[in-house]
This record gives sequence, C-alpha cells and structure tokens, in this order.
Amino acid sequence: MKKNLILLGMMAVGKTTIGKIVAKKQKFKFIDTDLKIEEKNSMSINEIFKKKGEKFFRMEEEKIVLNCLEKEERVISLGGGSFINKTIREKILKNAISFWLDLNIKTLTSRVLWNNKRPLLENENYKKTMLDLYNRRKNIYKLAHHKIICDKMSKGAIIKKIIKLYETY
Repeated sequence: MKKNLILLGMMAVGKTTIGKIVAKKQKFKFIDTDLKIEEKNSMSINEIFKKKGEKFFRMEEEKIVLNCLEKEERVISLGGGSFINKTIREKILKNAISFWLDLNIKTLTSRVLWNNKRPLLENENYKKTMLDLYNRRKNIYKLAHHKIICDKMSKGAIIKKIIKLYETY
C-alpha cells in the first residue's frame, strides 16, 4: 500500500482540480475534506460558519481529516486552514506525503472573486484579509514535505511534478 498524497495551501490555489487528476493518474481515491464536512453536516461551509461558528467547523475538520488519513492510497485535498491544526499536521508529516501548492497572492485574490463560498473573506477588505491569511499560514505550510510554486506552471506541469516527487518514496 502507498502512503496518502496530501495537497495543502490557500483557498483557490487549485487543490481540488489538481487532486482529482493526480488521483486518477495514480489510481487512488480522491477526497476533498471540505466537501466531506459539507456532506456530513448537510450544509455549505459558509452556512456552518454562520450557524455554528468557526470553532465548530475546525472541530469537524479535525475529525474528518484524521478519519480520511486512516485509509491508504488516497489523494486528499485539505481546506486552507487544515494544516494549521497541529494534530492534523503531525499525522500528515508522519504518515503521508504532503505538497504545498503555492501561488502568488494577486492570482489567489483574483480567483476568489468569483466564489462566494469563502466565509473567511466575507468582509469589505477581502484582499487584505487574504494577504493576512497567507502571511499567517505560509510559515506552517512550509513544513510540508514539498513546496510547488505554481506561478507560471500549467496544470499539467504541476501534476507531473507532484507525481514525479511522490514516486520517489
């Protein structure tokens, strides 16, 4: 059995899009942990934040991510804040292969414009919020096994790089 392949990084970096293709190529199952949380709670992440709060969401996130990590041969796309959780991070670093997909903040910010499913960006100055989140998270993200700078890389090139690095294990 092969270790799980974990994709982490900021919202809108492309973890789900890339993850689905990597999973197909590796013949692994794909899991989007945010989607699992939504399915379990029968509501969107936005609704969970509004009705139950971020603390509840983070507790659900921890349970679901840890459960997903129990299985093998998975490509798991984490929510942007999941890797910040020390319990999740330690389990991933010990038992899986993690990839930080990094992208410049300008591109990330333009990508979230069209998506109203980002509860942490529901404020007047979403650009500043995005930059603040990125600056707080990058020092934790850099603990991942690999960092892939996605700027100026095609989707295909990112996928090839992930698979090539993963295959070295």
